[in-house]
Amino acid sequence: MHNGTDTSIDGVTLQVSDAIDLINTTLDEVYPFIIIEGEVASFKVNQGKFVFFDIKDSSGTLGCFMMVFKLKFPIEDGMKVRVVAQPKLTQWGRFSLTVDTVQPVGEGSLKKSMELLKKKLEDEGLFDTTRKRALPKYPVRIGVVSSSQAAGYKDFIKILQNRWGGLQITLADCTVQGDRAPSQIVGALRMLNELPKQLDVIAVVRGGGSADDLATFSHEDVVRAIAGSRAPIIVGVGHEVDVSLADLAADVRAATPSNVAEILVPDKREVIASSSQIVLRVETALNTYIRNLTEDVAGQSLAMHDETCTLIDTRSETAAALTRTLQQLNPQTVLQRGYAVARRGGEVIQTVSNVTIGDRLDVQLRDGIIKTEVKNVR
Repeated sequence: MHNGTDTSIDGVTLQVSDAIDLINTTLDEVYPFIIIEGEVASFKVNQGKFVFFDIKDSSGTLGCFMMVFKLKFPIEDGMKVRVVAQPKLTQWGRFSLTVDTVQPVGEGSLKKSMELLKKKLEDEGLFDTTRKRALPKYPVRIGVVSSSQAAGYKDFIKILQNRWGGLQITLADCTVQGDRAPSQIVGALRMLNELPKQLDVIAVVRGGGSADDLATFSHEDVVRAIAGSRAPIIVGVGHEVDVSLADLAADVRAATPSNVAEILVPDKREVIASSSQIVLRVETALNTYIRNLTEDVAGQSLAMHDETCTLIDTRSETAAALTRTLQQLNPQTVLQRGYAVARRGGEVIQTVSNVTIGDRLDVQLRDGIIKTEVKNVR
């Protein structure tokens, strides 16, 4: 106010800047924010930081201003949008809406905005298949981003628990539609990824809804949070025909929340049946192996027995032949035939040249030994 003068309107004169401040203060108190729907016109971005556009209908136009980092849904002229904004009077005396959020509405505008954002994120590589990670085959610690009151979440939990057991489920409860949904979903993902013990997988689930309701999952912040998740992410939003940018950024896309549960864990009944078949096949194979091994051992034992008997017979014949040979070479056998062996001091005398007259000899015969003295040598 000018010189602290009373702000009542009964004849008080204001400076221009004070009048602007007074008007803006009044607008802040009466209209802290307003929500407006209309068609975009004259859209432009200045210096890469400031966004200007008009929002209009058949009989009126309002100028809009916002910072480029707040533009999470790409827009262009002709699109129908919903803005959350604060009415302001600029220093140049122009009425303007300072926009906090802008979101396309209507299937056509949402589709166009999604195409623009998809192109931008594709160019950054957020949807590349090389970034996709495989989900664990048997997860235990599962994080869930959803609303605890949503029918899609309840279906997901019911099917998950019916199919498998022993799961540790951590729910990050948040709203999944409306203006607050994107920031809550981003916060839920951040919380789950910052848990002391890393989760095996995170599921983002939400049942069906209108195109406006599902637009949350094509919000740029949500898509980037999913692409940057530390844990692998599976997304099941809407019905099979609904494809959001979150689906494209996720490691795995499921058709519905129920399908998320079917992908995440196997059906325990099928696993039990399959395991029983495997056990039966292993048992049959093991019995066959043991039977074949027993037959092989029996056959080898018989062959070894035959070979052993043959070897014994051969060795017995050899031993008998050697025995006969030894018997022929046995001195006793020679003596039996009438020969004698002469020794002198235990040494066998081979020739008469080794004997002199007077030598005392031991002459061994077949039945005894004769001690004699040499009288003559011829």
